[in-house]
Amino acid sequence: MAYKRGHKGKFRPTNPHKYKGNHSNIVYRSSWELKFMRECDLHPDIIQWNSEEVVVPYRSVIDGKLHRYFVDFWIKKKNNDIILVEIKPMGQAIPPVKKSRITKRYIEEVKTWGINISKWKAAEEYCHDRKWKFMVLTEKGEATAWRQML
Repeated sequence: MAYKRGHKGKFRPTNPHKYKGNHSNIVYRSSWELKFMRECDLHPDIIQWNSEEVVVPYRSVIDGKLHRYFVDFWIKKKNNDIILVEIKPMGQAIPPVKKSRITKRYIEEVKTWGINISKWKAAEEYCHDRKWKFMVLTEKGEATAWRQML
């Protein structure tokens, strides 16, 4: 499935009792998030989940200031494992390729990468402190990585 960033809407769960939070206000911001929400709602090993309800403080390497990171998903499995999941296109999950000429686009890619790395490092520490897991899913490793976690 291609990543559609502008694909936004409200998700209506089949199993609202599994959603930890207000199940009438679940918002997806991409086609991948919608697909992942369906998986969380229907997968028998997932007993609870929510979207953008876990807030992780982080210090950005870009401006040095403290910010708040709203992680895409929090999931609790039958075996009581808890996983934080971030959904990103592969282009934002790898360092930008250095160009021979510095362009505005390249500078934006470096900035996005720096912010993402700051967020993910903070999320990994947050999870480590709680004995949780953290993962970033992209179109390249989406199915394989997720299936291994379940």
